[in-house]
Amino acid sequence: MNKSQSPYDSLRTIPGSYDNTNSTASALTLILALRPDWRDSHDTIDFVRFTDGITNTLLKAVNKLPGLSQAEVDEDAILLRAYGKGTDVLIDREKETRSHCLLARHGLAPALHARFENGLLYQYIAGSVCSPADLRRPEVWRGVAQRLGEWHATLPIASISSTCPAPSQLPHHKRASLAAMAELTPGKPIPNVWTTMQKWIDALPTSTTAQAARRDLLMQELHSLTKLLGDTPGVGGSNSFVFAHCDLLSGNVIIEPSPSSAAASRRSSASGGSEEPETAVSVSFIDYEYSTPAPASFDIANHFAEWGGFDCDYSVLPTRRTRRAFLREYLYSTSAHQNRTFKESDLEELFEQVDRFRGVPGFWWGIWALIQAQISLIDFDYANYAEVRLNEYWAWKDEVSGARAQRGEPTPFREQVWAREE
Repeated sequence: MNKSQSPYDSLRTIPGSYDNTNSTASALTLILALRPDWRDSHDTIDFVRFTDGITNTLLKAVNKLPGLSQAEVDEDAILLRAYGKGTDVLIDREKETRSHCLLARHGLAPALHARFENGLLYQYIAGSVCSPADLRRPEVWRGVAQRLGEWHATLPIASISSTCPAPSQLPHHKRASLAAMAELTPGKPIPNVWTTMQKWIDALPTSTTAQAARRDLLMQELHSLTKLLGDTPGVGGSNSFVFAHCDLLSGNVIIEPSPSSAAASRRSSASGGSEEPETAVSVSFIDYEYSTPAPASFDIANHFAEWGGFDCDYSVLPTRRTRRAFLREYLYSTSAHQNRTFKESDLEELFEQVDRFRGVPGFWWGIWALIQAQISLIDFDYANYAEVRLNEYWAWKDEVSGARAQRGEPTPFREQVWAREE
């Protein structure tokens, strides 16, 4: 690779695209373009479809050559991820690929082999895909906390974000959109979690009076949220923005398979501070399409929201004690990767920040689902999901403003569970 080239710039591009209506043939064409040595054995190539996601198509290509063990087949396997129809309005695909390249360089993502017109080809990660129930297992959430701490402590955001230049320095066709982003988060790197939501709201349909009114309301809410939480500082003097995954649902957490993946955590989280070591499995994170600079508190609160899965089962959200234990594990990890020691005051500060952000994931995914309801061909009730997630936000807002109590209404169930100590 030329020293002046970034890993993104040197990434191979394969002409052609994946066609869901002709899945096997189009996928095989892309795989053979990447691996021409598989041509003579194409009869042993097979595709495994993964269905955990609700945005993209994900296929695992394997070549089951005679004499190879399953481990050897998996070692040579390739993942093909094709973007969902119309999702470019939601996702900056160049930024996603740059994120993947950066993560791979840090050993936090599988090797990226090539891109094609509507997707990516990359190395298969062996392991078990988590279910929502897995996320709630102590040895798994400890592993997630440790890995997320490594992400936030070590990954630079410069490759996917930059401070907005002066309007006079911008190309004319970009001035309006970038100026709006700069106005929303002045002095902050862009794009970021707030400007991403701004972009999504701008993309909402406005063909009816009700749609236009809703878009205007959501934009007003975004500006209010940004004023309330946009200047949230980093814990212990760290950066206010980190390289955040922003989509740590169960299907994006892989439990690594080797026996050595079970390691002792630095401190027992489950007992709230006992020095007895507890087991933490080693995990990897996949799918980086929503990765963007964000407060660490948002990334963590968003992960906690995913403990209930797409069904939004609020009864299983982590209690205060479990959240504090998770955050202690996370802070041990960030501190170790930054060669510093965290203080108990850091833990309390982060705990309070995550608590303040608990309603924002509902806003984030609610807007996202409103757009998906218009563009997606996937069999999922995005419209209902949007209302469920946005209702989380409204309930949080009423709780922190005191409006719910003033109306004399009972505390919503999600808020009740979030407030539980045990």
